[in-house]
Amino acid sequence: MENKESLSGLKKKDFHKEINGKKTDLFFLRNANNLEVAITNYGGAIVAIMVPDREGKIDNIIQGHDNIEDCIASPEPFLSTLVGRYGNRICRGTFTLNGKEYHLAINNGPNHLHGGPTGFHARVWDAEQVNEQSLVLRYVSAYYEEGFPGELSMTVMYTFTDDNELVIDYKGTTNKKTIVNMTSHGFFSLAGIANPTPSAENCICQINADFYVPIDETSIPTGEIRSVKGTPFDFTEPHAVGERIDADDEQIRNGAGYDHCFVLNKREPGELSLAARVVEPGCGRTMEVYTTEPGVQFYSDNWADGYRGQHGATFPRRSALCFEAQHFPDSPNHAWFPPVILRPGEVYTQKTIYKFGVDK
Repeated sequence: MENKESLSGLKKKDFHKEINGKKTDLFFLRNANNLEVAITNYGGAIVAIMVPDREGKIDNIIQGHDNIEDCIASPEPFLSTLVGRYGNRICRGTFTLNGKEYHLAINNGPNHLHGGPTGFHARVWDAEQVNEQSLVLRYVSAYYEEGFPGELSMTVMYTFTDDNELVIDYKGTTNKKTIVNMTSHGFFSLAGIANPTPSAENCICQINADFYVPIDETSIPTGEIRSVKGTPFDFTEPHAVGERIDADDEQIRNGAGYDHCFVLNKREPGELSLAARVVEPGCGRTMEVYTTEPGVQFYSDNWADGYRGQHGATFPRRSALCFEAQHFPDSPNHAWFPPVILRPGEVYTQKTIYKFGVDK
């Protein structure tokens, strides 16, 4: 597979490094349509998704880097990586489990974000390419790693199907009661990454959620579950992302745009159902997101500053959209949110699908 020319122009050798005795590498998934997804086992980062637009032009539609050193030193440490043990924020990095208080790293204002500075995004996962279309990553998170209780064994499988779906399956077990909230933090640029990558604000977005989770000025949930009706958060019908992104609205100000968890409409917990659909009207590319998770964090890339990525591409503010399928932020501190506790003998599971297509 090393000799086969990659659609993305990425090379395995540029992703070779040894970190704490573990080797990093790059893996290519190819489907029957001769399309390609490229993933490194450093943080499970997706560095390329090569799919066509309505003219048949194939571009990379996910933000990433073209070598391991840039992945490690990225100005955006969570750039299209796996996130764990706990995706999103935990208020002041503190939660209580079994009557004991746990303290996590404070790495986002006064709060804990995305598993901490040395979370799953900054770890070398054991990788096994099962076949041309599937990659399995495994990581054992030690007891008290980043302050979390219990040893957590996590397996993530990426599959690129012939229907142009990137399927992400998660499975985890623990030896002690702990909390888990995995996600994949893909920064999607459906127009294709470029210098500069175009704004994502003209993307037409629909989110299958009648409610969302309001946040305070430090992006921690207030505890309320609020209706989207009559607010800039109503994507039950398709709207351009940029249409209300700077609205005179307290929640928009708190997130500096969209950076909120949407409560997905579900008939039953754990149902695999449509979370969101996005269309890039210029090139016609579409993405549908399906997940078993109760929420999806919709983030409009409000903090990027034009930093450099793959093959000279630059990533300006709001040049990507993120749909991070997950449980709600700060769930351990809100008893009425869907629970994130994993006990010995139980299996944590999650499935999320990103399906790519074209509107003619």
